[in-house]
Amino acid sequence: MEVNVKGNYVQVYVMLPLDAVSVNNRFEKGDELRAQLRKLVEAGVDGVMVDVWWGLVEGKGPKAYDWSAYKQLFELVQKAGLKLQAIMSFHQCGGNVGDAVNIPIPQWVRDVGTCDPDIFYTDGHGTRNIEYLTLGVDNQPLFHGRSAVQMYADYMTSFRENMKEFLDAGVIVDIEVGLGPAGEMRYPSYPQSHGWSFPGIGEFICYDKYLQADFKAAAAAVGHPEWEFPNDVGQYNDTPERTQFFRDNGTYLSEKGRFFLAWYSNNLIKHGDRILDEANKVFLGYKVQLAIKISGIHWWYKVPSHAAELTAGYYNLHDRDGYRTIARMLKRHRASINFTCAEMRDLEQSSQAMSAPEELVQQVLSAGWREGLNVACENALPRYDPTAYNTILRNARPHGINQSGPPEHKLFGFTYLRLSNQLVEGQNYVNFKTFVDRMHANLPRDPYVDPMAPLPRSGPEISIEMILQAAQPKLQPFPFQEHTDLPVGPTGGMGGQAEGPTCGMGGQVKGPTGGMGGQAEDPTSGIGGELPATM
Repeated sequence: MEVNVKGNYVQVYVMLPLDAVSVNNRFEKGDELRAQLRKLVEAGVDGVMVDVWWGLVEGKGPKAYDWSAYKQLFELVQKAGLKLQAIMSFHQCGGNVGDAVNIPIPQWVRDVGTCDPDIFYTDGHGTRNIEYLTLGVDNQPLFHGRSAVQMYADYMTSFRENMKEFLDAGVIVDIEVGLGPAGEMRYPSYPQSHGWSFPGIGEFICYDKYLQADFKAAAAAVGHPEWEFPNDVGQYNDTPERTQFFRDNGTYLSEKGRFFLAWYSNNLIKHGDRILDEANKVFLGYKVQLAIKISGIHWWYKVPSHAAELTAGYYNLHDRDGYRTIARMLKRHRASINFTCAEMRDLEQSSQAMSAPEELVQQVLSAGWREGLNVACENALPRYDPTAYNTILRNARPHGINQSGPPEHKLFGFTYLRLSNQLVEGQNYVNFKTFVDRMHANLPRDPYVDPMAPLPRSGPEISIEMILQAAQPKLQPFPFQEHTDLPVGPTGGMGGQAEGPTCGMGGQVKGPTGGMGGQAEDPTSGIGGELPATM
C-alpha cells in the first residue's frame, strides 16, 4: 500500500527570515537559525526557501559580487539535511514603517536613475517606484554598458559559479527567478507608499518613457498612431464602478481598451520569457527546477472587469484566461508556477472587496496543470490554525488521496511563510508538525522524493500570438473537493488565529495577499508589507 500512496506526498518548505543574511551582507544569526532548523527537521520539513538579495551581493559595484554570507547560510542548511529553494531577488525589500528589514536594489543601479529616472516604473502622476526596474529597460544598455536582462543573467551566472558545490550536491533544487516587485511577475500597481489602500483597484504603471514609446509604436503598427493610454481608469483607491474603464460594460471592452490591455499584459509575459530564457542557459544541465511567482490578486475577482488583476498585468476576464497564457510561456522553459493565497477562504474576506481567493486558486492551479507544469503554492499570511492548514491540504490534493498511485492533480510543493519562533513553539508547532505529516500523506520524510532531472534547454521561441491562444476559450477549473480528506485535527481556533488585525478566522480580511518569498509581513500592506519607495 505504501508504495502506491507515496505518489500523494507533497513536499513542504519554509521561508527563512528576511534577514537570514543581514543588511550589511553578513551571516550573523547562525546559532538562532541552527536551532530553528533542527525544529524544522524534527517536524519533517523537506527544505527551506531564501531570498538571495541582489542589493546585498552586488551592492558594492558592477560585478563586484560577494557571496560569502550566503555560502555560510547554505552550509548550515546542508548540514541540517534540508533542501534549498533560492530566490533570485532582483527587487527591493522594505524601507517603510513596519518592515523588518530594508534592502534596496544596488546603489550604483539607483544612481543611474538620478540622470534617467525612467528606468523605474512610473504611474500616471509621474511618481517613480524604485523597487524594481521597469521592463522597459530590459534591453537598454544603460547600466555601465549592460542592460537589465544582462545584469540579471550575470548575477545568476555568478551564483551558479560560486554555489556549484551546493548545486552538484543536490542541496539547491529550485531557482525562483524574480520578475517584478515582491519577486512576483507583475507591475507595482498597488503600492501603499503611493497612497494605495486595500481594496483599491490600483493603477496602470507604464508611464516611463520607454514603455510609452513602446506603446506608441505598437499602436501605430495597427493603424492607430493617435491612440494614447486610457484616461478613464480612475485612481489607486477607486472601486471599479467609479471608473468608466472598469465598470460593467466599461471601456475595457472597447477596441482601444482591449488593445491596451493586451499590450500591457503581453509585455509582462515577454519580460518573463526573456529572463527565464537567460536563467535556463545559466542553469542548463543542473538538477534544478526554474520557477516564478504569481501574485494572488483576489480582490475584485467577482466583478466582470477583474480590475485589480488588470492593473497588475493579469488580463483575466470571465471569457479570457489571463493565467493560462503565463503557464503556456512557462511550458517552453519547463518552469513551475508558485502561487499564493493557498490558505484563504472566501468567507474570511470582505464582501465589499468582491474577493474570491478560493476560485482564484482553482483557476491558476488548473491553468498550470492543463499546461503540464509543476505547480506550487504558498500561504499569503502567517496562519497556525487547523482551518487554514486544512484549506491548504484541500488545494494540495483537490481530489483527495489516491490509494492506487499519484493523484491526477496535486501540488508539487508548498512553502510556508515564514520561519519564526512563534511557528516552532507550543501548540503552533504541534499543529504545524501534523500539517507536514498530512502533506506527506502520513508517510515519513523522504529526501529522495520527486528527484530533479538535469535541466534541459528551453524549447524553441514561440510567438506571443501562439501564447495567446491559451487565453480562449476559458475553460472551467478542475473541480476541487470542499474539504480535505486528511485534515489537521479540529477546525476550531486551535493554535491561534491568523496574525494581525486583518486576518482573524471567519472574520473579514482587510489586507490583500501577504508575502511571497521576500517580503516583510504586514497584513494591511499589499504583498506582505514590502512597500516600494518613491523618488
